[in-house]
Amino acid sequence: MGGVSATANPIANSSGSVTNQAIQVLQGPYITNTYGGGIQCQGPTMNLTPYANGSVSYKKPFESQFLDPVYNNADNDDDSIPDNPGQILYEIPTRTGQKDNYTLSLGFSATWSKPLDKELQAQCKEAAAANIDLMEQTVANKRLDFEIARLKNCGELKKAGIMFHPKSPYYSVCADVVLVNPAGVVAPHSHQITPNPSGGAKDLKTVSIGRTK
Repeated sequence: MGGVSATANPIANSSGSVTNQAIQVLQGPYITNTYGGGIQCQGPTMNLTPYANGSVSYKKPFESQFLDPVYNNADNDDDSIPDNPGQILYEIPTRTGQKDNYTLSLGFSATWSKPLDKELQAQCKEAAAANIDLMEQTVANKRLDFEIARLKNCGELKKAGIMFHPKSPYYSVCADVVLVNPAGVVAPHSHQITPNPSGGAKDLKTVSIGRTK
């Protein structure tokens, strides 16, 4: 008797991919402030690192399905040999499961660094404040020396009758310097003297007095 036999023809497809992504946080040095005189103070530091990662994976050529053939395994004479070996009866459309993969990662990493020795930080700040005061006082001393020298030179030049023209751009250098009489020195002036009425003279006389010490 003839019969129909079926031979299993399993097909297994396996595919996979692994993508490793890592974010590296590089911690920089502390923020260092320099105040001159070799004074440097380091303060707390915060590092914010935004990042964006993306990847795309795909296969070429792209095949959404394939045709799985079904062979004729009929053995009508029962001799354990297919009557028509290799004959394809029909083909079954089978999905491949192939697809593109897209990944996108957004975020940011943060680190906070702070010196542990608060006493050293306080001493460094005190030294920086003292050095700033010293620099400001040095600038004030230089300014005072400049103003004294300007006053002296402008005064001597004005006493000698030398000065800038009012339209000169440098006229303002000595504009605020004023000459006055030194202590104990009388400026040249004149007085009107009224004669004694008992003398009979009625004319007024003017007497000029020069500079005396």
